Amino acid sequence: MIEPQAPAPPGSTQTWDGPGGAGGAPGAPVRLPVRQGTGRFLVLAGVFVCAACGLVYELELVALASYLMGDSVTQASVVLSVMVFAMGLGSLVAKRLRWQAAAGFGAVEATLALVGGCSAMALYAVFAFTGDWGGAWVSGPRCLLVAFSLATGLLIGAEIPLLMELIQRIRRQDAGGAVADLFAADYVGALVGGLAFPFLLLPLLGQLTGALITGAVNAVVGGALVLGLFRQDLTRRARRLLIAANACVLAVLASAAVLVDDFEHAARHALYGSDVRVALRTDVQEVVLTGDRDGRPLGLFLDGRLRVSDRDERRYHEALVHPAMSGPHGRVLVLGGGDGLAVREVLRHPGVYRADVVEHDADVLRLARRDPALSALNEHSLNDPRVHPITADAFDWLRGAPPAAYDVVVSDLPHPGITASTKLYSQEFYGLARRVLAPGGRLVVHGGPVASRPRDFWTVDSTLRAAGFRTTPYRTPGRRAGFAAGPDRTPADTARAHRDWGFVLAARTVPEPRLAPAGPRPRTLTGASLAADVRAAARTRVPDLPPSTLVHPRYGG
Repeated sequence: MIEPQAPAPPGSTQTWDGPGGAGGAPGAPVRLPVRQGTGRFLVLAGVFVCAACGLVYELELVALASYLMGDSVTQASVVLSVMVFAMGLGSLVAKRLRWQAAAGFGAVEATLALVGGCSAMALYAVFAFTGDWGGAWVSGPRCLLVAFSLATGLLIGAEIPLLMELIQRIRRQDAGGAVADLFAADYVGALVGGLAFPFLLLPLLGQLTGALITGAVNAVVGGALVLGLFRQDLTRRARRLLIAANACVLAVLASAAVLVDDFEHAARHALYGSDVRVALRTDVQEVVLTGDRDGRPLGLFLDGRLRVSDRDERRYHEALVHPAMSGPHGRVLVLGGGDGLAVREVLRHPGVYRADVVEHDADVLRLARRDPALSALNEHSLNDPRVHPITADAFDWLRGAPPAAYDVVVSDLPHPGITASTKLYSQEFYGLARRVLAPGGRLVVHGGPVASRPRDFWTVDSTLRAAGFRTTPYRTPGRRAGFAAGPDRTPADTARAHRDWGFVLAARTVPEPRLAPAGPRPRTLTGASLAADVRAAARTRVPDLPPSTLVHPRYGG
């Protein structure tokens, strides 16, 4: 920081004296309504709160962008790198405001409260309401994410230089000591904000309301600090403008908070149509159930991705389950499949006496049991006495599962390109699955789409082989256009909508994909079509792909 006097010796303190006028120019005497020690404490408390709010804005953008656009690693990298770069620019810009530090800080905090508080709602609005416009709007959410990251970073970066100016005007000390005090308060505030977001704001208030309330706190603290402590440094006009600006910001944030439920309802209808029957936010994900009224198709969306459509779910689940059931199948483990549809196909085979379903989200299991339409679609499979639903993370559960306990393992898990699913497609995960397979047992894995993401699909195959399996990949056509089933949720990206499903059948010896001679007759799958599906998958092979591991994931997202 540039000072007109020589710096004070380390450890010394002195008041700021010398000539100067109103407006807070360097050299101006400070007139506080409280003692210097109290004033200094209040400034550091303001730093603490502003830092907490700033980190909440960052986390809100990362979380919402990951939810809306998928691939959380990419979204976090974009938000954090752009924001840190912008913070450096903001610090440079703030040098021009140091002559009126109080007014500048008040303006920065009011603007930051508005931008940060409304960022989540604006990003969600662009995603929901412009997603089907096509053209340049396809990239609208990503461009807005960068814009908000840049604006938020600029404003956060301007805070510390202005606060440094203000705290030095209360009691001058050596620059190193002042920086240490400010950064200590800043980092502790960031810690509190970082912990408050996942453990308090997100579960209790949700992403949109949490951001709005954070913005309101930011505006109140910033305005109170300037108007209460440095009021004499402001001209009458500046005070009136700052009061009016903060009042407008708080009015906007309060209005948005009042209307947030109606906004979410409208945005959900824009995304899923007007036939949303169930919409809930669980501890794990957003679950939306649509259709099954007036002849409309039933659709189950998990975090905005179409997981089940009654138009083609049978094609998917028959292709997933029946080829694996052609050998021993008395004991079956289904990983995922909380909708009950995979285990429905399992129970069609005679000789099944136990089927365990490991699902991470208890609310999905509850919905699959209790919703009339979904439970009818899964033929009430989860209520069968042979079925034992288990609420647990599949990876963690496999680590404690007994060895050689199952004849068949069905991995009915989301697309491997979704960051949260990557560990469930790793070499370590398949090693655990191999351990629970009995001799002669089979594992079948949903590997995502083949035609649009061949590298991801064949990485699944290479990862299974690295875990000690012999494999036979196959694919089946399906999935209606217009909804993303993979990691990218963008509704308008219909050109890349997934039109097939890929599967990998694995065992300790080379498995032959066939239907059990004494088993049920699938409606959409025959022995001839299964053989054709194997040949179709083989034509897309991407050779020499390395396996995906926990520490080196290979899926593209």
